[in-house]
Amino acid sequence: MRAAMRDASHLRLSVLLCLLICLMDRACGAPEVILQTGFEGPQAAQALTSWRTSGNGLVGLAIGFQGKPSLRVEQPVAQGAGTTTVSIPLPVARMRGTRVNVRAMIRAEAVATPPQVYNGVKLMLVIVTPSGRQYPARMNLWGTFDWRPEAFQAVIPSDATEAVLVLGVEQTTGTAWFDDVRVTAVRPYAGTPVTSGPAYTGHAGIPRLRGAMVSPDVTADDLRVLGGEWGANLIRYQLYWVTPEGRPDGWRDLAAYDAWLDGRLNYLDSLLPACRKYGLHVVVDLHTPPGGNILLPGYVWPLFQERRYQNKFLQVWDRIARRYKGNKTVWGYDLANEPIPSDVAEGLMDWHALATRAAQLVRRIDPEHAIIVEPGPGGGYDQIRFFAPLPVRGIVYSVHMYEPGAFTMQGVTPGLPTGVTYPGTVQEVYWDRAQMEKSLQTVADYQHHYHVAIYIGEFSAVRWAPGAAQYLRDAIDIFEKNGWDWSYHAFREWQGWSVEYPSAPKATRPAPTPTDRERLLRAWYAKNRKVHANREKSTQ
Repeated sequence: MRAAMRDASHLRLSVLLCLLICLMDRACGAPEVILQTGFEGPQAAQALTSWRTSGNGLVGLAIGFQGKPSLRVEQPVAQGAGTTTVSIPLPVARMRGTRVNVRAMIRAEAVATPPQVYNGVKLMLVIVTPSGRQYPARMNLWGTFDWRPEAFQAVIPSDATEAVLVLGVEQTTGTAWFDDVRVTAVRPYAGTPVTSGPAYTGHAGIPRLRGAMVSPDVTADDLRVLGGEWGANLIRYQLYWVTPEGRPDGWRDLAAYDAWLDGRLNYLDSLLPACRKYGLHVVVDLHTPPGGNILLPGYVWPLFQERRYQNKFLQVWDRIARRYKGNKTVWGYDLANEPIPSDVAEGLMDWHALATRAAQLVRRIDPEHAIIVEPGPGGGYDQIRFFAPLPVRGIVYSVHMYEPGAFTMQGVTPGLPTGVTYPGTVQEVYWDRAQMEKSLQTVADYQHHYHVAIYIGEFSAVRWAPGAAQYLRDAIDIFEKNGWDWSYHAFREWQGWSVEYPSAPKATRPAPTPTDRERLLRAWYAKNRKVHANREKSTQ
């Protein structure tokens, strides 16, 4: 009887969520076209005069994409490395608070390797706000390549005062062509608030999950330290496939993918007894989906370009759900790490549709475990407001926190200088706890509006970042204030993220005494122990 009542309740919830999604879709509507140009037609030359030219290179129209006029920008070798661009202001009033998609067909010829990853061929926005400027862009564009789509997405702050689109070449030499330039904007979902009943967490009886992401090759002894000595109660285990040696396209061989996945799941199974022994719940994180997570031209995953990868993705989750159904050590399934669906091939599912299909499949097999979903693109905290809740029960929504990247990733991402401090001004914005809380407010708003649980699947600052401990302290304080589960990135993976290593960049071994970052994590993990100790005491 209880099972029948529960199933009926779940059915009613699913119906209500389906209606909710429909309402949100109607409220959101289709993307709004902000700018669209192909540099064609009898007025093309005159239209180009509305663009502002900067630099001493060559700018004009030339026969290009599909034999039609295209914008051509050249920084001649004879003039040396330099910058030549064209720019056009966009109607910022229509863009505030939206997520814009910037897309263009681009061709390049002999564009020399630039000094930084954000130089080279430019497809960029300049966003001006009262607190500073932002420069979202498609990076890593240089060399010689034929016409191909390139794209990026960016969230426009609600207080933006100016938005400018920039095309050209920067700090280099060579020639770039541009065509079919398109800027579209999508507004946040505005579905009906959900207020009834407790939010599903998937860990009833445990107030909070606090832990760390771990290396794919983590050992039972590592888990003894993390869970047994430090007191963590969660690991996020990444099913991650590094580039196969000698086979950079190995991810696309589905037979090889299956063999790899078998090996990783078998290894995870071997760790589960240690996880149970040391009180560690497990997130099964599909870090490498079928087709791999290498970015194709256009900043997209193969998963969103070929149907066979989407079919395999669903098969993988069928397989994992059947394997861990009823396993009390597993907390949940993270469907895909930082999905990148900026452009989706015709006839294929976008990330929301694919995640919905996978979640429905998992829930039919496994009625208990949490299904963890990250918004696309990239699982960023600023993307969640554009992601409609899935019409499936038992979903936990996950975001990652690495902002500002110029601080947290300094010396990791090519082109980012070291010595950037926190608190401090980072790329014209002053970052401190107040700014971090302001940035994460969109996640808290989503949590309360839709009455859902939030899991911070990754957050970190590279160990040599000045102020890394303060950054982590502020972040965790905000997570705890909002009641979010969290896992630090990462424990005994790459030493750059290790809290056991000192802040000196050239350190080659763990510190002789706990670092301030390690002490911080262990202090929070100790609260897990106190909860367990109190529970045990109350039952004696």
